[in-house]
Amino acid sequence: MFRSFSLSALALAAATTAAGAQDIAQSGSQWYTDAEALIARMTAHQPNTGRAKNVILFVADGNGVASNYMSRMWAGQQAGGMGDDYVQPHEAFPELALVRTYNINAQTPDSAPTAGAMNTGVKQRFNLINLGENAVTEDCTTEAANELTLFSELMTEAGKSVGAITSARLTHATPAAVYAKTAYRDWEGEVPAECTNSRDIARQMADAVAAGTLDVALGGGARYFVPQGQQTDFGGKSSRKDDRDLMAQMRQAGATLVSDKAALAAAADDDTPLIGLFSDSHMSYEADRPDSEPSLSDMVAKAIAKLSTNGNGYYLEVESGRVDHANHATNAKRAMIDGKAFADAIALADEMTDDADTLIIVTADHEHAIAMNGYCGRGTPIDGLCMDISTTGIEHSGEPVLADDGKPYTVVGYLNGASSVMVEQADKTFAAPEGRPEITQEMAQDIDYNQQVLIPKSSESHSGVDVALYAKGPWAHLFNGTIEQNYIFHVMNYAVSNGE
Repeated sequence: MFRSFSLSALALAAATTAAGAQDIAQSGSQWYTDAEALIARMTAHQPNTGRAKNVILFVADGNGVASNYMSRMWAGQQAGGMGDDYVQPHEAFPELALVRTYNINAQTPDSAPTAGAMNTGVKQRFNLINLGENAVTEDCTTEAANELTLFSELMTEAGKSVGAITSARLTHATPAAVYAKTAYRDWEGEVPAECTNSRDIARQMADAVAAGTLDVALGGGARYFVPQGQQTDFGGKSSRKDDRDLMAQMRQAGATLVSDKAALAAAADDDTPLIGLFSDSHMSYEADRPDSEPSLSDMVAKAIAKLSTNGNGYYLEVESGRVDHANHATNAKRAMIDGKAFADAIALADEMTDDADTLIIVTADHEHAIAMNGYCGRGTPIDGLCMDISTTGIEHSGEPVLADDGKPYTVVGYLNGASSVMVEQADKTFAAPEGRPEITQEMAQDIDYNQQVLIPKSSESHSGVDVALYAKGPWAHLFNGTIEQNYIFHVMNYAVSNGE
């Protein structure tokens, strides 16, 4: 389980256990015996100092400690429990750290420089990807002198394969950090006219496939890869402003292109490049995903099968991108469901790989302005109203907790967002003249429900709060304490370069 105790605390606890067969009143409690079993596992745990053949970096976008908590509760309650004591697959990994996520110039981070920090080993500026500290956001003249070396490039030089998976667009910030270098994360399909020496992110992806530095790429965003004026496989219009056919470029490079779940499953598990573009923009939320669209687990299974054909190993980054989008929309339920899909993909990757030679890291790029309201009794539905604590039993009383305005409230809350109770008035001021709207359990548990928030914003914001990191495999024990986000790159690089 977690390495969340100090060594001195472990030694003391082990000594107490050894002394102890003392007959103390609580020794028959399951809480007590479970903790004793954890001590036994912790003291028996030995660090893995072998060389990592493979590295898998799982990033749930926006899945900080609070978001992870509500996904845990959701999964545990769907499994028939009360949720609190449920253990998600990554929560059973032996190594744990907290991660500081700030950017060079931002206390509250953006996904582009946070993903870039993990892929280069240095922190970066808000809204740019994989450029050094002297680069200026949206200034393409600062790109060339500030391009950073990527972990994927190091892996390619070492003869390993590289893959990127996302439920968002493949040109979006987190997956783009695997292969792209740009002064602005929004230059997905075009760059400003004056930036004649710059390449948009989609073009950089196609170039990486052609150069043999990106072997598997699965996600959304097809509209950025077809020439202007043309339609995608999904009937949408191109978002490009030029006549480049990046689909044709990747096919000419020998890549297999697929656009649905069946074609993905049928693709050969060999060393030819595989590109899956499954939607015009972002892929569906897991709650809305059609049968024709692969799940995150489907994409992970195929990527690992493909990349494993390289005897030298691989680097794979997997992003659950839509946890972030649901949180931005203050739609907690979809965030929870996508969080469960993320955990399922982690469990599958763990099953398909060997701890002896595969370093698996699970983290987030940042947190959101999210919190859990109280005081709720155990078993309170995480997607519903806060239910009162029972004074006689274990599970909640069945009665909602009321705020001082006499109205119930949901367990999950956000500080800001478009679902603010403060509504714009005719004079352009914001107010809640009739107070908070009433909420019923049925309303709160609807898949489309948006949590009540205070501060009005068109989109809920990120938070600068630390995120958690869970790891297992070679040199995973180098993650401990509170670390800088760019340190993740250094552990990955050390793991593939050291040990036997």
